Amino acid sequence: MSLPWRRVVRRVGGRLGLIWALPLTLPMLLAGLLMLPFGARIDRHGPMWVVTRFPVGPRGALALGHVVLTRLPSVDVRVPSYRSRAAAAAGVDTPWRYERVHLGRHELAHVRQSAALGLLFPLVYLLCGGISARNPFEQAADRYARSGRGWWPFSGGAARD
Repeated sequence: MSLPWRRVVRRVGGRLGLIWALPLTLPMLLAGLLMLPFGARIDRHGPMWVVTRFPVGPRGALALGHVVLTRLPSVDVRVPSYRSRAAAAAGVDTPWRYERVHLGRHELAHVRQSAALGLLFPLVYLLCGGISARNPFEQAADRYARSGRGWWPFSGGAARD
């Protein structure tokens, strides 16, 4: 039984992405495993490993490779979007000031970005502005969390899946 070409390309691309991002995934997974005695938990969510209750680090989450680290007990929560935080910090009243996005889907976008860029992801991310509402990687991750589309930051929001 043959699969449609699109599914075959996605499957092969997904496998290549896993391999390409492995140099980022392995240290993150090791960090998660080392924190298990201190209360961390590891679960599989689609293509990503989620380390919850990670005992150190900032609030929110960090995704590198196919691993997400978070101090929260779950990534199945809604958090303020980057543009919402920027509007609140500036005291600007906009339609999206109170916008919230699904954290797990936001981090899934970063996992896919890591799979596409491999070891280049942290460098390109930092060159684009780091943790900031102006960073196109964060804008794309929020867009993906809202709509399920557009995880790639340089495609005008047209990237799917």
